[in-house]
Amino acid sequence: MFRIGCHLSSAGGYLAMGQTAESIGANVFQFFTRNPRGGAAKPIDPRDVADFRAFAAEKGIGPILAHAPYTLNAAGAEARVREFAEATMADDLRRLELTPGALYNFHPGSHVGQGTEKGAELISAMLARILAGFGSIPATTILFETMAGKGSEVGRTFEEVRALIDAVEAAVGPEAPLGVCLDTCHVWDGGYDIVNDLDGVVAAFDRVVGLKRLKAIHLNDSMNPLSAHKDRHACIGKGKIGQEALARVINHPALRDLPFYLETPCDLDGYRAEIALLRSLRAE
Repeated sequence: MFRIGCHLSSAGGYLAMGQTAESIGANVFQFFTRNPRGGAAKPIDPRDVADFRAFAAEKGIGPILAHAPYTLNAAGAEARVREFAEATMADDLRRLELTPGALYNFHPGSHVGQGTEKGAELISAMLARILAGFGSIPATTILFETMAGKGSEVGRTFEEVRALIDAVEAAVGPEAPLGVCLDTCHVWDGGYDIVNDLDGVVAAFDRVVGLKRLKAIHLNDSMNPLSAHKDRHACIGKGKIGQEALARVINHPALRDLPFYLETPCDLDGYRAEIALLRSLRAE
């Protein structure tokens, strides 16, 4: 089954997101756990969650992908920045226990001049503390997002992502619920040529990280050329990656069974059109 959807507003709650997803032809969706620039999350209505879970089961929607706020930086140089990231992520994971089987995606962070190694150490230590203090294995899988390498971002290379996973597993154990969300715009901007060598990129990911850890794909075109390290998303077929290359992504035998989430600069009508386009390009 082709699982394709997009980023939706969470303002109306879980059931409203599920109904919106169905209305535009989506069977998965992504949402921010709270304001993308940070702040407190609004209370969850247990009835809304129950209604959504029933609706999702009936309509075949899922897995849902919760996206952490952009302001989280577990690799920050200031203690208050790291503490905010840890408290927010721990709270997000507790809230997501209400929707078992969800995915939780976050940008690993930026080392802001401390160096990649130090940044990775801070990120993995934070995750290890959160998981160790959880008391049990969370019902949510935590995903490291592949990054474009803008500024001092950690997680541009597959090797950096694998090092983060290894460090957390070394502290918590191999049962740590970790995975990866591969962003097509980010890996392209980061230097992985998914246009001319998709097979090679997939093989490199498998060799370094392992395809078993790949749990989701952000399907985005890019405004920038290969290795630009800028992270500017474009609508499908309107950027430097192009429709043909992205069609190969959704049909690749190692990727096609994963859920795909659009983060293109579209409104709902635009997402509806992109989902319809991608469904027409999908070889079943």
